[in-house]
Amino acid sequence: MKIYPAIDILGGKAVRLRQGRKSDVTVYGDPLEMASKWVRKGAEWLHVVDLDGAFDGSPKNLQILQEMAIALPSAKIQVGGGIRGTSVVETLLEAGIRRVVLGTAAVQDPQFVKEALAQHHEQIAVGIDARDGNVQVAGWTEDSRVGAIDLARRLEDLGARLVIYTDISRDGVLEGPNIEATKDMLEKTALSVIASGGVTSLHDVRQLAELNHPRLDGVIIGKALYEGRIQIEEVLTNAR
Repeated sequence: MKIYPAIDILGGKAVRLRQGRKSDVTVYGDPLEMASKWVRKGAEWLHVVDLDGAFDGSPKNLQILQEMAIALPSAKIQVGGGIRGTSVVETLLEAGIRRVVLGTAAVQDPQFVKEALAQHHEQIAVGIDARDGNVQVAGWTEDSRVGAIDLARRLEDLGARLVIYTDISRDGVLEGPNIEATKDMLEKTALSVIASGGVTSLHDVRQLAELNHPRLDGVIIGKALYEGRIQIEEVLTNAR
C-alpha cells in the first residue's frame, strides 16, 4: 500500500484546511520545503493540491509545481486542483508531474475526462470528494447531488481505473478514516482506490491495510504528519 504525504497549496503556502473550509486554515510553511522533507524521509509519492486552483477553477500555482518537479526528480508527484482542460494536463505532465488528478471536471465535463483518460490513461486519476455520500465540487463548496458510487460507475464507463476517494467530513479533523465508505467504493466498483481523509494514527493505516483488498492502492496522509501524530518513516516501513 502506497503512502501519499499531502501538500495543499493556498496563497503560495503549504496549508491544511479543516473539512475543506477556506476559512479554517493552518499554515505549515513553504510547499517545496515540505515536499523536500517528506522525500528526504523516504516518501516515493507526493499528493499535491492547488487549492487556489480548486476554488478558482483554473491552476494558480503552476510555477511552484514545476519547481517541485525539477527540485525532486526522484519523487512521483500527483497533482490536482482546477484542472479543467487538456492543455493544463499536458503542461503538468511535460513539467515532470507523474499523475494528474481530475476533480470537478468529472461531474461537469465528462467529455474532457474521457479524452484525458484516452490520451494519458496511466497518468490520470479522478478525485471523488464526498460529504454524506454526495460528491462535492468547486473546491468542496458545491454539492453536485451526485452519489459517490454513482459517479464512480460513470467514471468506469469513461475509462477510469484509479480514484482518490475523500470523505470531506473526516478531512483535517483527525477523527479517523471512513473505512466503510472506502470498503464500499472497492466492493461496488472495479476501480483502484486511494483512501483520503481523517487518517490520525498508524492504527488507522493498519485498519485500511486490513481490508486486504488488491485494489486499495494507498492512503493520503496530511495533518497527522504535519502535527507529528504519525512519523512518516514508521508508516512507510509498515506499508512496505
